[in-house]
Amino acid sequence: MDEIKNYDAAAHKFYNSQVISSLPLISWDFHATHFQKVCKDHADVFQLKKLAQINKWSTPLELDDKLIQEDYVIVVTDSHLKIVHATQNILEMNGYMPKEIIGKKPKMFQGKDTCMQTSEEIRLAVRQRKPFEAVVLNYRKNGSSYKCWIKGEPIYNIYGEVVNFIAYEKEVA
Repeated sequence: MDEIKNYDAAAHKFYNSQVISSLPLISWDFHATHFQKVCKDHADVFQLKKLAQINKWSTPLELDDKLIQEDYVIVVTDSHLKIVHATQNILEMNGYMPKEIIGKKPKMFQGKDTCMQTSEEIRLAVRQRKPFEAVVLNYRKNGSSYKCWIKGEPIYNIYGEVVNFIAYEKEVA
């Protein structure tokens, strides 16, 4: 019992001699926000890698870099251009939750002032199974417009068939 009393006295003496300052609560908020984003990004990368495995993608993509380092929104469609996956950060760009757009076509983001020539160039590239890059005027869920840089490409499986299309997107000024 004396050992515990001596330990407690020594610990008390030690901690009282230290200058310990705590972090302000607001720093916890910043950390929590960043931590949540990191968790979402890693969950998205896991889901994308799972999709790649299921569809037997022939070429591994640098999904970690595109999503985590460059903060792109990633949208994957099937070969008929129906959305099968969208990263969670799409909500920040256009107000849609990923589950709201699954099964729909990316055309849903276009509207009355979307350039028809740009849309036709993208359609042609997709039809010809070629990569493309464009800036297109898209619309958010609330109806406001934004310019969206899109870099898209077909994804082939190990048998040489197009199984998906992937688009890396980012809002631009």
